[in-house]
Amino acid sequence: MTEATTDVDTPPGGLLVPGPWTPAPVAEPDPPAPAPAVTRPPPRRPALAAEPLTLPAWTRDATVARARAAHGARVAGRLAARGTVRSVPSVVGGGVRAGRGWWRWVQADDLADELRGPDGKLGEKVFVIRDHRKARWYLTGGLLLTASVGETVAAYTVGDVIPAVSGLVVAGAFAIAGRRRGGTAPALLGGIERDVRLELAPEHLNAAFRAAGMLRADAALILRSPVVRDRAGRGWEAVFDLPMGGGKTAAHAIAKRDVIAAELGVDEIQLIMSRIRARQGGNGKRIAFWVCDDDPYLGKPVVSPLVDLESFDFWGLVPFGQDARAERIEVGLLWQSAFFGGLPRRGKTFSMRLLVAAAVLDPWCRLYVADGKGGADFRSLAGVAHRYVRGADEADLEAFEAMLDELIAEMSRRFALFATLPTAVCPEGKLTPDIMRRYNLPLIPVVIDELQEYFEALETEKDRARIIGKLARIARRGPAAGFIPVYASQRPDAKSVPTKLREIVTYRYCTQVTDKTSSDMVLGDGKAAAGADASMLSEDHVGVGVLVTGPASFVTVKADLLDNPAFEVICQRGRKLRIAAGTLTGQAFGDIGAAAFEVGYAIPQIIGDVMEAFGSRTRIWTEDLLAALVNLDEDTYGDWDADRLAAELADAGVVRHSKQVKIDGVNRAGYLLRDVEGAIPPEVLAARPV
Repeated sequence: MTEATTDVDTPPGGLLVPGPWTPAPVAEPDPPAPAPAVTRPPPRRPALAAEPLTLPAWTRDATVARARAAHGARVAGRLAARGTVRSVPSVVGGGVRAGRGWWRWVQADDLADELRGPDGKLGEKVFVIRDHRKARWYLTGGLLLTASVGETVAAYTVGDVIPAVSGLVVAGAFAIAGRRRGGTAPALLGGIERDVRLELAPEHLNAAFRAAGMLRADAALILRSPVVRDRAGRGWEAVFDLPMGGGKTAAHAIAKRDVIAAELGVDEIQLIMSRIRARQGGNGKRIAFWVCDDDPYLGKPVVSPLVDLESFDFWGLVPFGQDARAERIEVGLLWQSAFFGGLPRRGKTFSMRLLVAAAVLDPWCRLYVADGKGGADFRSLAGVAHRYVRGADEADLEAFEAMLDELIAEMSRRFALFATLPTAVCPEGKLTPDIMRRYNLPLIPVVIDELQEYFEALETEKDRARIIGKLARIARRGPAAGFIPVYASQRPDAKSVPTKLREIVTYRYCTQVTDKTSSDMVLGDGKAAAGADASMLSEDHVGVGVLVTGPASFVTVKADLLDNPAFEVICQRGRKLRIAAGTLTGQAFGDIGAAAFEVGYAIPQIIGDVMEAFGSRTRIWTEDLLAALVNLDEDTYGDWDADRLAAELADAGVVRHSKQVKIDGVNRAGYLLRDVEGAIPPEVLAARPV
């Protein structure tokens, strides 16, 4: 391995490991300790003061004492004889070994090995080697002169014992250095991998890259910075170039990350390789390399800083998480759209909710929300969102499409307004903070979770194509008008989330998936081959995903923690901000749950859940209400029937003025929303902003 610079000082980032490098011997594992014997508690003993003083047997019996002394003498004799026989070879061997080490050091062989080019020659760097050799000779002479003067003075002042003691010390040091060892194990034993926490040298990198097909047998990586420990002491870092003439680029090496990691004896999640672009002083062959001692994405997540903020400006960067090296990752969503995908229960919705929470804390964000499953993740948004659709039943599908039509109409109105504004006010035909406040055009995040539920609920391909066209239109043209589409799906296949829609989205985030194909469905075609592969994540990586922000920009992120209680507090804070700013609109304007919180009234759980199950409907059949409650909380409502539901609602104060409701001309047993709301005290209803 060659190095492009002549600086041999230890860099501030860590410890420089001088060459040549050989892997550390791997010690034979200790035999497993025998299982502890099962012992019973000792019997209760009397106080020690009641016991007679007992001396060891060798002090009370002359025969035992003589046998013990004879055994000690035999052991001491054997040790003395063996030490005498081995001392001379050990001292000589240690002296030879010390002499060889000193000669390599004074000749600067370690520096020469590091500075040699691929052809084995030093070139102009030979002058650097000469300077170091001269300095090391001077240092050796100075140390010898100082030691000689010191020994002479000590011998005259103290006596001849000083040189004798010094000689014994030197001989002892040589004997230790030259002692016979019990055999050296090979650097890598079969089935035992190198512990990267102990060392990582350039030769290890060369061997790994050769095994991955990135280097020829006679080629080596070209160091642009030495292999050192990082500042945090969590791993090794380096910057290097692939050699010219090999036909390999940084992209080729990054695509082979799994092979390189395996050759280094680490998991691929521990290895981070990225290309250094031209604006950072790089080129197509330059790689920034970092390998962590352990999995950098495990451990407790960082609580989102949004939890402590009173308000937030959504025109800025949204705090999202941190990368493997604990660097903060922030996302700018203006003029962008986002798509979240991955397996269930891997933190996909929690990660997505970070962006939503930032919008909630900005009173100049008008939220449009649709939750295909109608779960508890976004329930708190009812008091903030301008439109909120829960579930994917027939009535919910109608409300969902009506919401899309409202968004498209608002988007068209805004573009028509931009066309009439002078260039000085609207220079790029886009929304600006000044236009937003002057013309009351707030930012509009369009949040749709469990998108596949809506597509699967549509019965015909014609209906699916119509909804897909509307969503794609919002994602394609909406960002310039201040729309921020944020979509999420558990199954991002061609049927659940069509390619036509996924390819328009600019930002992608994917938690763990089963294979590279599924990863590419979320992050984009070819991203896994380029290194952005979410299938390398394991079941332990909850809240961890691969974030793609451009054609060649991606990073693995551990998202910040924002649980349901914290999100609920943020939504309450966001509602107060909107009331104070006069920007609370739509369904949130008359939300009963938020009004109850403001007056300190706790709505009974059954009343709140039934009102949530109603969604945008004013009447519902009993069978549909039971199904919606089971979908909301299966543990609580899984075994309920119509009689149990009626009894619980009656105990909560619901008076049914009619037990039959007519929907689409069909009369069945059911409930009216106004009857359920009648169980809520009038002062709570009066607290609504309407």
